[in-house]
Amino acid sequence: MAKRLIVLLLPAALALSACGESVGERAATGGGVGAAAGAITGLLLPGISWWAGALIGGLGGAAVGAATTEKKQ
Repeated sequence: MAKRLIVLLLPAALALSACGESVGERAATGGGVGAAAGAITGLLLPGISWWAGALIGGLGGAAVGAATTEKKQ
């Protein structure tokens, strides 16, 4: 069940990762992408659960998203 949910949510998270004009938006989308990637990693690696991977990935993704700057045109 968890694998199916991740497979369904991953494309949406990747589509949203390009969005974000403000620091908060970039942190939110980075957190979503990080959580999805962490959950998949947790499913594939022995010794870590999918939810722990999602938590770690989400926190890391949000931190990186918040640290990025807006694209200058």
